[in-house]
Amino acid sequence: MKKNRWLIALSAIAIHLSIGGAYAYSVYKIPIVSEMGWTETNVTVAFTIMMGLAGFAAALFGSLVEKMGPRKSAMVAAVLFGAGQAGAGVAIAMDSVILYWLTYGLLSGLGMGIGYIAPVSTLVKWFPDRRGLATGMAVLGFGSGALLTAPVAANLMQSVGISTTYYILGASYFVLMLLGASYIAPPEKGYMPEGMKKAAQSGEKKIKLDLAQMTAKEAVKTRRFWMLWAMHLVNVTAGIMMISVASPMAQEIVGLSVAGAAAMVGIMGLFNGGGRLIWAAISDYIGRPNIFVIFFTIQVITFAVLPFTTNVLLFQILIFLVVSCYGGGFSNLPAYASDMFGTKQLGVIHGYLLTTWSLGGIFGPIIVSTVKNSFGSYIPVFYLFTGLIAISLLIALLLRADVNKEKKLIEQKKREKVGDLSTNL
Repeated sequence: MKKNRWLIALSAIAIHLSIGGAYAYSVYKIPIVSEMGWTETNVTVAFTIMMGLAGFAAALFGSLVEKMGPRKSAMVAAVLFGAGQAGAGVAIAMDSVILYWLTYGLLSGLGMGIGYIAPVSTLVKWFPDRRGLATGMAVLGFGSGALLTAPVAANLMQSVGISTTYYILGASYFVLMLLGASYIAPPEKGYMPEGMKKAAQSGEKKIKLDLAQMTAKEAVKTRRFWMLWAMHLVNVTAGIMMISVASPMAQEIVGLSVAGAAAMVGIMGLFNGGGRLIWAAISDYIGRPNIFVIFFTIQVITFAVLPFTTNVLLFQILIFLVVSCYGGGFSNLPAYASDMFGTKQLGVIHGYLLTTWSLGGIFGPIIVSTVKNSFGSYIPVFYLFTGLIAISLLIALLLRADVNKEKKLIEQKKREKVGDLSTNL
């Protein structure tokens, strides 16, 4: 059966929407604490386990995902994630915190990590002409999952209770992920959409070649890999830091009301999700190296200006910009990696790069809470991140220069090859 690449994209979105639902964990927090008498810390530990595992699972099982293929991998992810969410309902029914950690934390985390990378490398192969848009669509699904799950979960808990809510959502995620997995498949080797073929044959459009086709082992030995890894680590850490304390920070610094801060957090979700798609789509036209330079230019200005910002509206706009760059980093990461290292083992390479997701999730909240406790203010956090982002901007500029230099060398070799052929003829 001939596959439609837009339906492949829809399948990837279905998988990412499901695993992204786990980001709605805060909706469960108060009901579980009130009904079960568990501490907030115990409830939060499950989420910390899940998020910490997700990034490392992506790195650990990247090779397995490449070997098994996207369909089987997504099916494994559906079983793990669905069981993790439904199992959380069993843990609530049994009043077992340990079981809650093992199900909502461990099983969901493993399912999330595998489910995150399974469709992405496949999508990149189906959209060689629009890699940014392809990865943007998938991770937009991931960023939007919580927006859909939060109101549904809140209503279900009121009508059927916490345990049954987890059963219903766990089963729904499993079915949705299974539907996505049943259609997803890689294209034939060397696949090119018709429009791209015609444009290339008529000479209207030059086909952008990847800098190399590398295995994951080869890629991690290059400085480009570690430059991209370091840049993304700072981007993720800055974004998660901002997301984790946005509400109290806005109330303390510019005197935003509790209701106003809650509304701001909701809008942040839109910028996180929208940034994933919009920045990724733009990158197809201006290039991934330029996008990362823009990210860090925006953020270095933003973090330098924030300590002196007293206007409530301007303060919120600056936070929205940081969050959009955070989302955009995730969607541009696999596309940038494929530009530099090819699609040969993109799933594995992407998995290794996603260790920044877990590390950023640990470092971001720790840095902001440590600085706040030490200085009694959020202001020094802005100065610290201005410095870190300035270093990342320098790395982004160096990486862009390196990539452009390599492109010129490839073009030169190609011209020399054509010249040698015409001489021989």
